[in-house]
Amino acid sequence: MREQVRAHYADAATRAAEGCRCWSDDLYAGEEPPEAALRASLGCGNPLRVADLHPGETVLDLGSGGGIDVLLSARRVGPTGTAHGLDMTDEMLALARRNAAEAGATNVEFHQGHIEDIPLPDASVDVVISNCVINLSPDKPSVFAEMHRVLRPGGRIGISDVVAEDHITPEQRGMAGDWSACIAGALSRAEYIDGLNAAGFTDINIEFISPYAEGLHAAIIRAHRP
Repeated sequence: MREQVRAHYADAATRAAEGCRCWSDDLYAGEEPPEAALRASLGCGNPLRVADLHPGETVLDLGSGGGIDVLLSARRVGPTGTAHGLDMTDEMLALARRNAAEAGATNVEFHQGHIEDIPLPDASVDVVISNCVINLSPDKPSVFAEMHRVLRPGGRIGISDVVAEDHITPEQRGMAGDWSACIAGALSRAEYIDGLNAAGFTDINIEFISPYAEGLHAAIIRAHRP
């Protein structure tokens, strides 16, 4: 599954670098993102609308792709803050670093790795964001545990993801679409809440925003580390 996802997003990065817009809608209306980063955007939402970033904060984007959410985060946290991006795909990392250089962003750092094993120290970030990536992981309990580990006490998550209605079974999700289409690996709302609870998060809220597929929705997920 991981190789399927890696190949899919490596191809998306290559096409974006060649000038193809991989995703086109109004998720970033009013944000004025860098055009090159927007071309590689494959998200299902805009996590910055729920993350409530402040100057001086440290933010981590899981599955940062071409860097659009990292670059927009860097603007919001300002020169006294830092925006980190984590991605496993060489092609996406190369594209993100090029986009950051072209945007003149100096308070960003991109890391290679997996979201199940985040290469950052304990309690080192204030906010974790992610845009339609956690559903791609084959080991979501590890992702939730790692998010909790790297957050400082009082830290928070502001995530966009695809979430299934509770009556949609894993088998039905698999029939509706494959893993790299963000469908087969999607959790139900109850499964998402249970997973975050088990990792130690509190104040969990999951809000459906728009239909994504039959019985699945683009959603925003908020929670805090006590």
